[in-house]
Parts: sequence; C-alpha cells; structure tokens
Amino acid sequence: MVGAIGLGCMSFAGFFGETDEETSHACLDAARAAGIDFWDTANVYGMGRSETVIGNYLRATGASPVIATKAAIVPGPPRRFDNSADHLRSELEASLTRLGRDRVDLFYIHRREPDRPIEEVAETLARLTEEGLIGGYGLSEVAPDTIRRAHAIHPCRAVQNEYSLWTRLPELGVIRTCAELGIAFVPFSPVARGFFSERPITPDRMGKGDFRAGIPRWQEPNLSRNLKSFEPFRAFCQARGWTVPAAALAWILDRGDHLIPIPGTRTAAHLADWAGADEIVFTDTDRAEIDRLLPPGWAAGDRYSDAQAVGPERYC
Repeated sequence: MVGAIGLGCMSFAGFFGETDEETSHACLDAARAAGIDFWDTANVYGMGRSETVIGNYLRATGASPVIATKAAIVPGPPRRFDNSADHLRSELEASLTRLGRDRVDLFYIHRREPDRPIEEVAETLARLTEEGLIGGYGLSEVAPDTIRRAHAIHPCRAVQNEYSLWTRLPELGVIRTCAELGIAFVPFSPVARGFFSERPITPDRMGKGDFRAGIPRWQEPNLSRNLKSFEPFRAFCQARGWTVPAAALAWILDRGDHLIPIPGTRTAAHLADWAGADEIVFTDTDRAEIDRLLPPGWAAGDRYSDAQAVGPERYC
C-alpha cells in the first residue's frame, strides 16, 4: 500500500533541464512532507544519476519510501533491450548499490525484449522475488496480452504505461486488464511532461538537451494547436480554484482505485502545484465538461517520435 500519488524521479537526471542534487533533495523533502511515499526511478535515468541522488538522500535522512526502479534498456547506438536473466540481475545489483539498499520494493522491465518469451522473463523475476532482492515485479509500456501471459507465470504487481488527458491508449485494454487481475496501474507522464502546468511550457523555456524538444506534440505546428486546444481546460480549472496539474491528476485518480499516477518534477515548487490532487472531488457535471473540453484524441501530434517509439508495445 502506498499513497494515492507517487513521484517520478526521471527529472533528477536532467532530462527536462539541468538540476543539482541539492534541488532534488529539497524536492524529496517536500514529497515526504506531502505524504508521497512511492518514488519511481530507473537505471538509465542519467545512467545511474537519479538512483544515486535518491540513494544519497536515503543515507542522509534515513527515509524509507517504497522504491521502484527499472532495467532492460541498453543505450546505443544502437539502442536495444535485454530481458535476459544475467542482464537483469547485474543491473538490479548495480541499482541496489546506488540506492544503498539490499532490496528494492518494485522492479520493472523497462521495455520488453520482443524476441524473448515473456514467460521466461516472468520466471526470472519470480526468482529475484524468491531470493528477496525485489518485493515484486512490474512491466512497462506493454500490451494486455503480455500482462496476462506474465501474470499467469508469477503475479505481476504493477504495470506502468504513459496515461494522461492527452495520451489515452491504456483505455483500450491495459487499465481494464490490470483491474481484472488485481494489478496496480501506474500512469507515467500524467501531467504530460509539464504541458499541464500552471504556466505553459514552450521551447523557449526548455534547457539544452531537453527530452521534450524531440517529441512531435512539442513541435510546430502541433504545439500551437495544442496550446490553443488546452486553454479552455485551463480556464475551467481556474474557475473552480484548482491548479491545472492537480486537476489533471485528479482526473486520473477518478478513473479507478487501482491507478497510482507518478508525476515527475525536479523542484519542490512544482510539486506543491499538484500534491493535493487527491483532495479534488469531481461531480458528474465536472466529468462531462472535461470530456467535452478534452475528448480522447484531442492532442495534435504523436507522443513519441519514430525513434523514441521503438520499445513500447503496439496492440491497437
């Protein structure tokens, strides 16, 4: 059991603008103060940087949140995926060293290796669980059939796919599959990588090397269309006294008790904008208005470029 909202720690590695350990630790202080006890990272976030930042914080404070990390992505060129038992074990051991732990609560397959049977991967993860190195396993960016096959071998604890008001694909099977099997669904990028922020993020506000610059939705002419389409929702939130990111998260929480979104940020100030999202309660009128303002498919452009889209399973 964890809090209603988790914390995505990808930005601690500088994916969305440069940061430093002091700023990241202040963000973790704010997360703890807000009761956010589920922190999500990965071995490839800054090639260990995010995990190291978290590990240093845990050692300094004695905090004991629920930690999720991931492995399977092998940076290129060319970028590839490795779900072999040897690779997952070695990457997990390296992650544990950086985190300063002898066990991680949740260990994800960051991407599925398409030519390796998922049943074999589930058996590997079951062994890691039995050995006490992980509390359980999860899958990321996978299809409903993959979830069912893995879960039949050994119970899956969580599935993490992108899901938000502008990325709705999980509604076509993944969310329902997780509910049927008793698996937590963990939406990442639930505030659209900062697009659903109090102040619109545009390329002139992005730092050098910002991950978003390569995403079609953040490129013209898509960006201008998306900013225009989103403004009525921003006004809707302001009229009700909600921050935009808090309302976007509340919409996810309203979709089911098994959804645990993990918004990411590198600052305590941005975290404060959405930390109280679980206190927002929608009426039927609110739900209908949100659906009218931002119906499925409203966003212009794909969520990934062709190069970025290699890895997530496609099933529709």
